[in-house]
Amino acid sequence: MYDKGRAWIELDIDNLKHNVNEFKRVLPKGCELMPAVKANAYGHGDVEIAKALNEMGVLYFCVATVFEGIKLRKSGIRGEILILGYTHLKNIYLIKDYDLTQTIINYEYASLINECGLNIKVHIKIDTGMHRLGEHFENITKIIRILSFKNIDVNGVFSHLCVSDSLDKNDIEFTKLQINHFNNIVKVLKENGYLNLKFHLQGSYGVLNYPDLKYDYVRVGIALYGVLSNKNDITVLDLTLKPVLSLKARVEVVRTLLKDEAIGYGLDFKAKKKSKIAVVSIGYADGISRRLSNKKGSVLIKGIKVPIIARICMDQLFIDVTNVEDVKRDDEVIFIGKSGNREISVADMACSIDTITNEVLSRLGERLERVYK
Repeated sequence: MYDKGRAWIELDIDNLKHNVNEFKRVLPKGCELMPAVKANAYGHGDVEIAKALNEMGVLYFCVATVFEGIKLRKSGIRGEILILGYTHLKNIYLIKDYDLTQTIINYEYASLINECGLNIKVHIKIDTGMHRLGEHFENITKIIRILSFKNIDVNGVFSHLCVSDSLDKNDIEFTKLQINHFNNIVKVLKENGYLNLKFHLQGSYGVLNYPDLKYDYVRVGIALYGVLSNKNDITVLDLTLKPVLSLKARVEVVRTLLKDEAIGYGLDFKAKKKSKIAVVSIGYADGISRRLSNKKGSVLIKGIKVPIIARICMDQLFIDVTNVEDVKRDDEVIFIGKSGNREISVADMACSIDTITNEVLSRLGERLERVYK
């Protein structure tokens, strides 16, 4: 048991390694993992996760911003680091300086980067139907023209599937349409002599629901960390994935609340009977959503599930421990993870506030200490 700290995250690197091996087991020959370690590796800690992945032989990563990429490079992370999002032209030199790879978000952006004269490495994003970033798949002439620019070194081409998490008939049809659009781009580029490009299309659900696709990389994100985006998601592949992250905090104070006494901001919670209340050392500044206030969320303490009561504060929150014996200062409180025979998953927490696990994890605060096992 971790014996210090107010609130912390425990990370099981053995579970991460297990998940890596599960994905490698089902990937087609020649396909490499390109883990998404953006947003602080979905709250897990980008540097330590990337270091662990490096040690497992993973040499391809994707992040959202140039500064996420720089952080990894400064920490000694080896391999290709692809910036998935927009980098301001005034910061393009950083792509070169830190040996990063920039995403080309459309033809105009490619032209402006080319004019910088830095000869940076890039992957071209293709819009196959999500309409977020990318040059539209129909603009094949522009895509080929990008490949001819002298001051950018195109190493890859990719797109993104926007409903691959769904097995609804219409969503499957749309995903197959996206796949066809992308495959057509691949075909045309190869016919035009671009034989050394790397192609990638799938994220976590792209692998889990369309495992027969054969590209050079898969950009696994949420599933690499052992969870799916939604609690009840069903996938074609049923991999045995193990959660990497647990979230814990400590009891600061235990106090008795008399009948009709109220606590917290707005005095939202009023005791219906004499109650035992614990103040816990974690709050919304640590990433615990205020939407879990007033019994919408639960925690585990001494193997017993108890409700979060009153309004969650910035640095503390309240739980009702009336039915738990011998609760005292420094006792562990489990927000995500196991206690005894009970478990609260990040999917449970996400379901309580009508969101996805990706959001819950990526909002976990920087001041939470990460403890790697």
